[in-house]
Amino acid sequence: MTFLDVLRTAIFALRGNWMRSALTSLGVIIGIAAVIVMVSVGQGTQAEIDRMVSGLGSQRLDISPGSRRTPGGARQAGSSFFTLSEGDADAIRSEIPEVQLVSGSLRGSSQIVFAEKNWASSWQGVQPDFFEINGWSLADGAWFEPQDYSGAGKNVIIGETVRRELFGEDSGVGQTVRIGRTPFVVVGVLNSKGQGGFGQDQDDVMMVPLETGRRRLLGAMGMPAGAVMQIALTVGNADDLPYVQGEVEALLRQRHRIAPGAEDDFSVRNISEIVATRTATTRLMSLLLGAVATISLIVGGIGIMNIMLVSVTERIREIGLRMAVGAGPADVRRQFLAEAMLLSLGGGVLGIAIGVGGALLVGRFSDLPTALNSQVVLLAAGFSVATGLFFGYYPARKASELDPIEALRQQ
Repeated sequence: MTFLDVLRTAIFALRGNWMRSALTSLGVIIGIAAVIVMVSVGQGTQAEIDRMVSGLGSQRLDISPGSRRTPGGARQAGSSFFTLSEGDADAIRSEIPEVQLVSGSLRGSSQIVFAEKNWASSWQGVQPDFFEINGWSLADGAWFEPQDYSGAGKNVIIGETVRRELFGEDSGVGQTVRIGRTPFVVVGVLNSKGQGGFGQDQDDVMMVPLETGRRRLLGAMGMPAGAVMQIALTVGNADDLPYVQGEVEALLRQRHRIAPGAEDDFSVRNISEIVATRTATTRLMSLLLGAVATISLIVGGIGIMNIMLVSVTERIREIGLRMAVGAGPADVRRQFLAEAMLLSLGGGVLGIAIGVGGALLVGRFSDLPTALNSQVVLLAAGFSVATGLFFGYYPARKASELDPIEALRQQ
């Protein structure tokens, strides 16, 4: 028998009981669709997390005040006291050559008022390197001048959300606003960054020079001279990050006169470690989702094998008759393999269509990110073919090993 003869015979046999054929393919349809949807969700989630954490910087260290204990034994959070200073940032810049950029910062929140409009927003007092460390760029206006940093200039750079709420379609550059009780001149507008990794609006922010924030916006807090709330730094080579972290910790312990064995009054956070942890977690989640979907596909394959075995039992006389008129065991085996392959391949095609459509619907109507990958679709198609071959071989071999004489005697 030629390949076309085998294919025509297999199609004719499946059409004879199309309802059973459709139900048999259902397991493969569900399995393939589940593989595509779950893997797409897993890859989309991983891509989204990678995008979020990449914005934090993979060559960056963040230094913040550490927790400490009061004389009564209670532990205070690092945000409740100040242990870092501009001097620490200057020492890091001058004594650790691998460090590329360093910036101390302060932060707070306040009302910003322009004419009859006002908006509650957060502000940050920053040093010159802050903008490059955090990937900020200007949409309009100019950066702060050196004298703004040294002389506590009353200039402000605003985010896109603040600009929109106060000035509408106008850029706002050159306008005078009031932050708290202090008038400021808008000298620049930042390019939009959109939503951050934790859902916050990154554009709802105002930037002022560090000394301006300390004197004019935090003056009533009684901060120590030169204190900062955080120090951020970047290195030129990501491979140097662990070494730089150790050097920073040693330098700060020395500057803060921390005795050997005593608890640090600061904490250093390595962003690259967070990136690696997130990536490993999402990869594991993707593998788990893929494994669950693969199990569905295996169950569908078992359904095909079960129905094919039933089909062999029902068609023993037909098999015997074919062998009696000249068909060999190989011809019978090819026919039943072709039937199993058609069931699996047909289910695979429908499963791919449903899976792609399902992934698109999930991405459109839910908060779950999806990423369709042509390789996943091809892999799913390969799985459907492999399922038909693997689970169809045993029934096909069993049919080809029947004795023609005994088969013809079956009622």
